[in-house]
Amino acid sequence: MSEQQAVSAESTKSYLQIDRLTKKFGDFTALDEVSLEVDEGEFICFLGPSGCGKTTFLRAIAGLDIQNSGTVSQAGKDISALPPSERDFGIVFQSYALFPNLTCERNIGFGLENQKVSKADIAKRVAELLEMVGLPDQGKKYPAQLSGGQQQRIALVRALATSPGLLLLDEPLSALDAKVRTYLRHEMKLLQRRLGVTTVMVTHDQEEALTMADRIVVMNQGVIEQIGTPIEIYREPSTLFVADFVGAMNQIKGMASSNNSVKVGDSTFTSREHNLQTDSPVIVAIRPEDIVPHGEGTSSQGVPETGDTENIFDAAVEDMEFLGSFWRVSLNNSDFGDAVLVADMSINAVRHMAVEVGKTISVEFQSDQLRVFPPDTNTV
Repeated sequence: MSEQQAVSAESTKSYLQIDRLTKKFGDFTALDEVSLEVDEGEFICFLGPSGCGKTTFLRAIAGLDIQNSGTVSQAGKDISALPPSERDFGIVFQSYALFPNLTCERNIGFGLENQKVSKADIAKRVAELLEMVGLPDQGKKYPAQLSGGQQQRIALVRALATSPGLLLLDEPLSALDAKVRTYLRHEMKLLQRRLGVTTVMVTHDQEEALTMADRIVVMNQGVIEQIGTPIEIYREPSTLFVADFVGAMNQIKGMASSNNSVKVGDSTFTSREHNLQTDSPVIVAIRPEDIVPHGEGTSSQGVPETGDTENIFDAAVEDMEFLGSFWRVSLNNSDFGDAVLVADMSINAVRHMAVEVGKTISVEFQSDQLRVFPPDTNTV
């Protein structure tokens, strides 16, 4: 191995290892033999609906909810049985959890005081952290005198004050309004990159996960459905649950026709390859942006350069929703039964084709983005 390769391998070594973690509350299994490795300096998001086990997972890592079985190791050390006070992490909660009777400076320096750090060093560290999050003049104020976004920034640097090896974020932005949330997620990601601290965040907000995470862990009913980069999770969902939960996804009932085609009503469409049995019921899934407009009906017009004519069909425009940078268009075709297709079209495409409610237009399913899933399970 070359010196450069050795440095690269060292810089991406596994920092947090979770092996077959199980947590039960009575008869309810919140985590079912969950395993995960997190690289040093990585930003990981646990994403999933309420009750999927993501917060329990985070609390088990912190030692706040001790697992029934399985192990947690940090920097090569088994911490599975250690109390939270003996684990090397900082944590930020949704509710900020700042001490209301202490100034922001005292809140940030609280952990350092407990470590018997000198007053001069505490003051230097606190000033450095306040500057880092753009609040250099707010140290003397109490939490109640700050906005929600400012309070969360104080909570964040308080968690970072002791330079922990691991930063845990439990839905830290969900209590904030949309504009502040968008700003802070960008700032938090920049700060995490600057410090290089290994970070695990829990969220139910898919946009948060897609914009902040290096990798996303999608959870459902106590198990991990898929682990991948934001692009992999969005563009290559491995299960119907992931496809449906992350981003908008059209779902149509159909039948498997061959290993790369499906039948919907009287129409047959070329799809991505699948291993489902011919004539078995399936769910055909495609994202709104992957339905491409071609012009006014009939579907013989506007044939794409690929010549993939069998994926072009006519559909009636039932509704249109203006979303600023694009139009979300609801389409209907008798082959799809009760299913209404949603297609996202650019403003230019809508204007060029004069798309309007009641009009019939020709659209195409992009075959490489037409996915086929079994209807009753979460497996491809």
